[in-house]
Amino acid sequence: MRFLRPPGPRVKRVERVERVERVDGKESAWDYPRPPRLEPVRARIRIAFGGATIADTIGAYRVLETSHPPNYYLPPDDIDDGVLVRTGRGSWCEWKGEAHYFDVTAGGRVAPHAAWGYDHPTPAFAAVSGYVAFYAGPMDACTVDGESVVPQPGGFYGGWITDAVTGPFKGDPGTDGW
Repeated sequence: MRFLRPPGPRVKRVERVERVERVDGKESAWDYPRPPRLEPVRARIRIAFGGATIADTIGAYRVLETSHPPNYYLPPDDIDDGVLVRTGRGSWCEWKGEAHYFDVTAGGRVAPHAAWGYDHPTPAFAAVSGYVAFYAGPMDACTVDGESVVPQPGGFYGGWITDAVTGPFKGDPGTDGW
């Protein structure tokens, strides 16, 4: 298995980040805990790719971690059969353990390494064993209760930004040290 590191050259660390407090009912990513918290979410999560809806669920979990927009993990039964092709790529999360990646395929298109999951996550994240998270950027659309999401900055983290959460978010150049 080949492990990933964040892409690109190392950049200067940003030593101080201005915290954004809750505003107008929005969650602040700076109120999220470290280590991260896993919680069920009953919002309707939909993912479209290759001209079709490939996932649709009200049974997802989200991971909340300081400085990150939430990651959403979907149950495998709510993802269309055949759209996920497991690759040999992997990465390591200090909180969740060893991840594996999937190519996402639909409608004659392929998004390489565009989804990931954990076969044997750490005990705190056991509920998402076998669940799958998707990078929003390569997908045609990802929605939370009908709202289109914006991908987390950068190419390594896979958080989904909605109007319900505010940053700044880790992922842009210079944010490695947060």
